[in-house]
Amino acid sequence: MRLREELPDFPGVTEWVNGQASKSELAGKPVLVHFWSISCYMCKESLPQVNEWREKYAANGLQVVGIHMPRSEADTNVEAIKETIAEYKLTHPIAIDNQMKTTDAFQNEYVPAFYLFDENLQLRHFQAGEKGLNLVKKRLHRILGIEEES
Repeated sequence: MRLREELPDFPGVTEWVNGQASKSELAGKPVLVHFWSISCYMCKESLPQVNEWREKYAANGLQVVGIHMPRSEADTNVEAIKETIAEYKLTHPIAIDNQMKTTDAFQNEYVPAFYLFDENLQLRHFQAGEKGLNLVKKRLHRILGIEEES
């Protein structure tokens, strides 16, 4: 996806966990979409940060949506995905994308990957890999109108 492209909907989701998200429901709010996989160590390392942002910025309207993107056949085990969601206390909507249709809609190739959309649902920042979390946070602050913490 290119910057300023509009948030795609979430086509072909195998199953939703913790409720469903839709483009129409997210309109008017900043949205962080994170792609992850149960076989990805770096993804699991980033999940506590995603949870922290979800809690910390909820009052600022931030909506978080997770997309579980399989990297292998083993990653399509829905029960194992649900166990990981529970283990990491992911309470935001998570799309299990075993057919990769949502992944394709985002033109995503990476895990972890973070897509940050403004309240107009335009892509404002994309980051792949755990090392980029600080860059995501800076962009998140800018979109939410929050002063940088010193």
